[in-house]
Amino acid sequence: MAKVLFAPLSIVGGLLAGFLGKKVFDGVWGLFDDEEPPEGAHRDVPWVKLIVAAALQGAIFRAVKEAMDRGSRQAFLQVTGTWPGEEKPEPE
Repeated sequence: MAKVLFAPLSIVGGLLAGFLGKKVFDGVWGLFDDEEPPEGAHRDVPWVKLIVAAALQGAIFRAVKEAMDRGSRQAFLQVTGTWPGEEKPEPE
């Protein structure tokens, strides 16, 4: 039941994390380069710059997503007394 109640909060948190991740990445990228971040569709972009930008963006987005997810789960726990997820990772 907790997972069903948590779903809307998770969706909103995911959207907010995407917005926040974009802002953080744009701010960090601005420290490295005055141009917009390169994309694969840009013809005149060095491979190294493209890969560095993609790796940085991926790391920032994942960190913001996980922080938002964990924070929303902790808030849900405080309000409902129920953790909406697994207690710990499954052993391999």
